[in-house]
Amino acid sequence: MSEYALALSEAEVARYRMMAANALTLEEALLRAAGVGPGAVVADVGCGPAAMSVELAKEVGPDGRVIGIERDEQALATARSLVEQSGVTNVEVRAGTAEETGIEPGSVDLAMMRHVLAHNGGREQAIVDHLATLPRAGGSVYLVDVDLTALRMIDADPELDDLSEKYARFHAMRGNDPRIGLRLSHLLRAAGLEVASFTGSYTIIEAPPGMRPPSWAAREAMLAEGAATVEDVERWGAAFLRSDAASTRPLIFAPGFVAFGRKP
Repeated sequence: MSEYALALSEAEVARYRMMAANALTLEEALLRAAGVGPGAVVADVGCGPAAMSVELAKEVGPDGRVIGIERDEQALATARSLVEQSGVTNVEVRAGTAEETGIEPGSVDLAMMRHVLAHNGGREQAIVDHLATLPRAGGSVYLVDVDLTALRMIDADPELDDLSEKYARFHAMRGNDPRIGLRLSHLLRAAGLEVASFTGSYTIIEAPPGMRPPSWAAREAMLAEGAATVEDVERWGAAFLRSDAASTRPLIFAPGFVAFGRKP
């Protein structure tokens, strides 16, 4: 079984694409400061279905390129399909891991990792240490992650109240740090990088009908590992269907953290 908990359904891919589009707007100044721009070479490590890789490809233009690295076979297949459908020609998706990307050291302008460290408990520093080898001198490592314990929802069905709590507990059972976003600057500094920026904020999302959070995508893994029961999943599923039909849309308050460090 894959160590990665989030099954890539059509709805989950749609969520990734929404997140990528939002990131370009919300992180525009940080991305520019970190080196994303025309002609840049970017490594998108742990690219998942490559939604962000496609957006980055548009930003770096025809003189730049994006290398997407992903270990999960389903995510790799989805990524290659999404890249082909997008029409961009400057994205290459490769098989690799967060600690063994296969990218030549000192060959990129920016190494990015988004929402991956929270799924790799105990290996976070080794991963960031590897990322720090990839940029040229003066290049950057750009990290994005979360604090799952601070996720909030209002106007949601009350039967969903325990979903986020059980999801955070599931990550802790796996040895992951559900609050890893709070430590991003520490990881960069320990990897020998100069921390240029470390910020955090809440993204407020009005959930459209059909949208599901990452915790729902992880339900099969939560079941398999005893973090949720069949009754829990059935109860949550029914609650989501009621929410889809409700006239008042739930508001999701998702905490996110962004940090980047420069290579001396």
